Amino acid sequence: MRNYVIKRLLLSVVILLFVALIIYTIMRSIPTSYVESIARQRASLPGSKSYSEWLEQLNKVYNLDVGILEGYVRTLINMVRGDFGDSWHYNVPVTQKFTEVIWFSFVLGAVAFILEIIIAIPLGILSARKQYSKTDYAVTVFALIGISLPTFFFATILKLVFAIKLGWFDLYGTVGRYYFQLSPFGKFLDIAKHYVLPVATLVIISIGSLMRFTRTNMLEVLNSDYIRTARAKGLSEARVINYHAFRNTLIPIVTIIGGTLPSLFSGALITETLFGITGIGKTAYDAMVSADIPFSMFYLVFLAVLTLLGTLISDILYAVVDPRVRVS
Repeated sequence: MRNYVIKRLLLSVVILLFVALIIYTIMRSIPTSYVESIARQRASLPGSKSYSEWLEQLNKVYNLDVGILEGYVRTLINMVRGDFGDSWHYNVPVTQKFTEVIWFSFVLGAVAFILEIIIAIPLGILSARKQYSKTDYAVTVFALIGISLPTFFFATILKLVFAIKLGWFDLYGTVGRYYFQLSPFGKFLDIAKHYVLPVATLVIISIGSLMRFTRTNMLEVLNSDYIRTARAKGLSEARVINYHAFRNTLIPIVTIIGGTLPSLFSGALITETLFGITGIGKTAYDAMVSADIPFSMFYLVFLAVLTLLGTLISDILYAVVDPRVRVS
């Protein structure tokens, strides 16, 4: 297992280098230029240098005066040293801005992910056990509604009903007006209250796919020969489902769970925008629109690292949930 992990990590480094090159090429190919905007602003100041002089100076500072490959190598060397540069749009170091906003998205994504697992997998198993029953139809309809609903539409409905009509929650933000006057426990409850509607939006929208996936795989396992053999031996239905069937159902589910690792940090752009949460999703979007190459480069490479790590975790978890799977 150790040799396999080392081999995969080395392969991931090679893949990451090529992914970073593609990302850097795309960033350099964006038609808008934040550097040109800054050069115009500084050139308009009294007694300042000309636009062309400012543009030449700024391009040299950010390695934009050379070709894509050379600029990529220089940027890569700086990133390896831990120097990710300053954000052009936010005027602070990239890592500082990243750490300021990432935890808003992580809390939102992590809570929604845990609730999705707790709700979707048991309902998917229940639906498979009672195939073609009223319970199965109800779960299927619920899953299809979640899959079909657009995020912006469902979030708007929740805000209309629970924030405007009933007044139970605030429309925007992560804290209330009197947050700093509350006790520590009161602050916790205030933050939790502001996260109810965003979390509900993410859970309802994403729960359907995992629910249907669990149901499909559970049905396939329940129709296997070894399940019929276990029942013929007189094992209880609970043991057949919870021990024999469920463990084999977990194998394909592990792939989805491992692949969701990037989503915990990537943010939810639409949800964060609608509920006024300054998370990494909205922050990265604003940076990309402004052609903020340092922040966009860091963010996209970070997601690439998480994607490779999630794939590796999925492969390792195969051996955990299925003793037949071993890495040589």
